Amino acid sequence: MNQKTWLRLGFDAMTLAVEAQTVIALRLMKIALGDQAALAESQLMVREKMEALSALQTRALTGWMGLSPQLTPRATVAHVRRKVRANQKRLSR
Repeated sequence: MNQKTWLRLGFDAMTLAVEAQTVIALRLMKIALGDQAALAESQLMVREKMEALSALQTRALTGWMGLSPQLTPRATVAHVRRKVRANQKRLSR
């Protein structure tokens, strides 16, 4: 990978980390209530993690993420960021 590609991947990964921390905070606030919605959020969180891992493995094995080592990290970060942003939007309502 060239330097520009590495810088872009680093920026995308850093952005993902910040977005993920926001989702974690939002989820913790919801779970802290300890009600039925908290239980549902906990179950959804675990299910989403398992589904995301399975989807990434399938995409990697079928070549959807690119056939070169340079494309796979960017496709992985992009896939996870889409999921994190969807959770952020849902939890922010």
